[in-house]
Amino acid sequence: MSKLLIKPQKRDKKGKILHVSPESAQWEYVGFEVYSLDAGEELTKTTEKNEVCLVLLSGRADVHTDNEAFHNIGERMSVFEKIPPYSVYIPNDDSYTVKALTDLELAVCMAPGKGNHPARLIAPEDVGQENRGSGKMSRKIHNILPEQKEADSLLVVEVFTPDGNTSSYPPHKHDEDLLPHESYLEETYYHEINPSQGFVFQRVYNDDRSLDETMSVEHRNVVLIPGGYHPVSAVPGYESYYLNVMAGPNRTWKFHNDPDHEWLFPKK
Repeated sequence: MSKLLIKPQKRDKKGKILHVSPESAQWEYVGFEVYSLDAGEELTKTTEKNEVCLVLLSGRADVHTDNEAFHNIGERMSVFEKIPPYSVYIPNDDSYTVKALTDLELAVCMAPGKGNHPARLIAPEDVGQENRGSGKMSRKIHNILPEQKEADSLLVVEVFTPDGNTSSYPPHKHDEDLLPHESYLEETYYHEINPSQGFVFQRVYNDDRSLDETMSVEHRNVVLIPGGYHPVSAVPGYESYYLNVMAGPNRTWKFHNDPDHEWLFPKK
């Protein structure tokens, strides 16, 4: 199995089913976890050196931080309802408790914090929605924590790709610190598939093909993007959802398209 592909494990005693740290990924910035909590269960953690964005993938919860409380948040019971999620931003050197009011799927997105922003609720009306691409490259975007919104390092977005379509396409990369043309950003892709027995394909490759892997990605898998281009293709009959977490030395998303496929994205 590819070292870039992380599969879910059985729930640990805290409900965790997925774990990516800078140490496990062998990079510097991005951490990511998913917890599957039963109604009534609680998760308590400290943020330590990281800022955190809690994304309620499905279900409802109460969330408390050191200074804030957000009660009965959450609306969708499946990501494939395609409505924006409730999320909570929490700075470094803070803590949080999440109490599941229903069965809850919770994503924990992490990157280095600088303490510049207080904890806050990111409600569905705060999430920018857009349709990107056309034809077989079309997909729906929810900008949960884009660079225009306050954070120190984190960028968080979710993407819905119809069956038979390809997204993160034309293939693009953001693995060089060449601002203003390109930014260095590590990235995780957390995938869900509808129906859940399906799969998608994701390729991760660079120009000289020293990195070139194509993976069959199943429900609740995570793909690590340490560099290179990284398109995702949804096979017929199965919808694709993925949650992207990005972070790097500069909090801006500047990407470079694969020149071999630039013709798919004609400049106006």
